[in-house]
Amino acid sequence: MIDIGTYEVWFVTGSQHLYGEETLRQVASDAAKIAEGLDSSREIPIKVKTGPVVTTSEEIKRVCLEANNSTACVGLIFWMHTFSPAKKWIAGLSALQKPFAHLHTQLGRDIPWADIDMDFMNLHQSAHGGREFGFIGTRLRKNRTVIVGHWQDEDVCKRLGVWSRAACAWADWHTGKLARFGDNMREVAVTEGDKVEAQIRLGYAVDGYGMGELVERVDAVTEQQIDTLVEEYEASYNLAEELSKTGARRQALRDEAKIELGMRSFLEEGGFTAFTTTFEDLYGLPQLPGLAVQHLMADGYGFGAEGDWKTSALLRAAKVMSSGLSGGTSFMEDYTYHLEKGKMMILGAHMLEVCPSISEGKPKAEIHPLSIGGKSDPVRLVFSPPAGSALNATLIDMGGRFRMIINETDVVKQPHDLPKLPVARALWKPKPDLKTAAAAWILGGGAHHSVFTQALTAEYFEDFAEMADVEFLVIDDETTIRQFKNELRWNEVYYAMKGGFGGF
Repeated sequence: MIDIGTYEVWFVTGSQHLYGEETLRQVASDAAKIAEGLDSSREIPIKVKTGPVVTTSEEIKRVCLEANNSTACVGLIFWMHTFSPAKKWIAGLSALQKPFAHLHTQLGRDIPWADIDMDFMNLHQSAHGGREFGFIGTRLRKNRTVIVGHWQDEDVCKRLGVWSRAACAWADWHTGKLARFGDNMREVAVTEGDKVEAQIRLGYAVDGYGMGELVERVDAVTEQQIDTLVEEYEASYNLAEELSKTGARRQALRDEAKIELGMRSFLEEGGFTAFTTTFEDLYGLPQLPGLAVQHLMADGYGFGAEGDWKTSALLRAAKVMSSGLSGGTSFMEDYTYHLEKGKMMILGAHMLEVCPSISEGKPKAEIHPLSIGGKSDPVRLVFSPPAGSALNATLIDMGGRFRMIINETDVVKQPHDLPKLPVARALWKPKPDLKTAAAAWILGGGAHHSVFTQALTAEYFEDFAEMADVEFLVIDDETTIRQFKNELRWNEVYYAMKGGFGGF
């Protein structure tokens, strides 16, 4: 499972020597108080480490370089207690490679009306000190998150918690490795892309492996290992009668366990955090990995079917961001529509590979025929998610840049049973409505695969996209096709100018 508790963010305070050493000592004391308060907040899942008070260009650059080289530090929170002349920040911010949040706050919530004097004003200058710092961030074209409000307010702590989770996912991408078992589904466009460009811009490596290499690991699995994992299946899931200890199809469950153990061995030994499979390349496997993939996803691995490495990587990021939160995240696909007027909905599913973290209740393990793949009937988990808010996210390669699209949705209860649909599924109403949402998604080039989550809101993905310098589009209650098409046009111009005319 994913543990983000080893990560930390550094709380760094800006000031200057103009006000004397006594003031700087007070600044350091106040900064430590805020950092310790944030560190104790239940809304922030990782450690907030009290950093230095920086007053010179050399000090600022030093702490930025130290952050770059720290494997524990995933980002910095900058606070301007007093006025900190922004030319001092140019060298440091120019060298900084970690994401940062600008916390625009002050020590005390209220103005001390009866006691305020110029000494107080000289010490508590966040209101205009933060504007000076903000200017240089904008002048340097630095992507960052600006959070405004009193540091003890719950909404400020929640906002910092969202940002810190996104920073953890960004750090995870920069150590991430993705294994592709087989290639992508033949002749499919959206699952392709520039894997070298992805590693340069986004950090994670995507490497391909022949099925024979995986099959070697599968064949090396022992019967005792299979027994242990099957026992875990029995404890975690309701088994169909034919998969029970005395069931006629018990061997298929053992085969699936064997596939999972081989995959897990390969992924763990190689340090992989995500993977893909394809039903068009199952050489040496008795069945398409179904339950095996679902169980690995539940443990935090990213996954994409049919070689979809971009969705696999994005799912891994969502798994990291949602670590410890209620609700699940899963690989998903828009499968079919319900087009009844006034009640239009989308039924999402996949052949087999939907993560049980989104299940309402205990999933059931079943075995049924699969019309593609040309192998034995695969075992899979069947379930539905609870009703409630959710979203779908996709990451696509636009050629020269990557684009992320979010569609906010409401998951609804299935109005009827689906006795002949033996796969995990979710039924949702996309915002603002199906016609607008589907048209906008298609106009934006959104993939047919996505990351489905009931644990995260668009805000998490927006912060993450900001850190990754990825184009970000949201389809929500406010979306209109006219507005969305204009946004696409404006973005084309922006990215053309950003990259230089002659290419996008």
